[in-house]
Amino acid sequence: MQTVVDARSLSKLKWRCRRGLLENDLFIERFFARHEATLTQRQAQGLRMLMDLSDNDLLDLLLARTEPAGALVRPDVLEVLQLMRTPPLDRSHFSESDHSKERA
Repeated sequence: MQTVVDARSLSKLKWRCRRGLLENDLFIERFFARHEATLTQRQAQGLRMLMDLSDNDLLDLLLARTEPAGALVRPDVLEVLQLMRTPPLDRSHFSESDHSKERA
C-alpha cells in the first residue's frame, strides 16, 4: 500500500505547484480538488517532476500536444499526468442539445 502524503508535505507541494500560466493552474487545481486526500508519496514525486518543467512544456503535456520523453517516462509521472488530463466530470452529463445552446 502506498503512503499518503502528510498535511505539511501536501502544503509544500501545493505551493511548489503554483504556476505562471492560468491554464496550468486550472489543471493543477482540479487535480488537487479530486486527489489531494488520497495523494500518495509516489504521485507526489511524479507531480514534483512535472513541476520542474517550464510552463509552456507543462501545458503541452497537459493538453496532450506532446508526450513525456526522457527522464519523464516513469510510472509516477505517467500516472499523475493521466490523472491531470482527465476531463472534468461535471461536463459529461450535458447532452448535445446543451452544447448547442452554449455555442449559441
